[in-house]
Amino acid sequence: MAATAAHRANWVLIWTLAAVVMAAILGGLILATPHEDGVFDWFAPMIPGGWMAWTFPVALFFWVIGGLLVLMTLLAIRYPETPRIGILRIETTRGDRLFISLLGSAFICLIWLFFAGPPLWGALAVCLVWAAVVFRFV
Repeated sequence: MAATAAHRANWVLIWTLAAVVMAAILGGLILATPHEDGVFDWFAPMIPGGWMAWTFPVALFFWVIGGLLVLMTLLAIRYPETPRIGILRIETTRGDRLFISLLGSAFICLIWLFFAGPPLWGALAVCLVWAAVVFRFV
């Protein structure tokens, strides 16, 4: 029983460390966002003259993807799973379903932009429903 308590305490430490690292990265992104007189310009380039338009929303998007990868890695280590066969009739793991949901979400956003244009809040709602369906049935 002592080994179980120590094992549980180790995982609490690992999850806490991962959360602290991700929060520190997010804090760094917020601090890197251009601001003047305490007012943040969320859509201004974070790197003036850079090769890519690294605005806070773009950086936040990649932060979320990184967070999902960290989460899936920790879940795979802590709770190993066997592949399952869903409605696509292929074996998938959590990571496979994450990839399928992200790929589908990219297409949903592109289709939304083509037919409805910005903003993408409606597409985000559709993407969340899509991800829930993929994780449940695929």
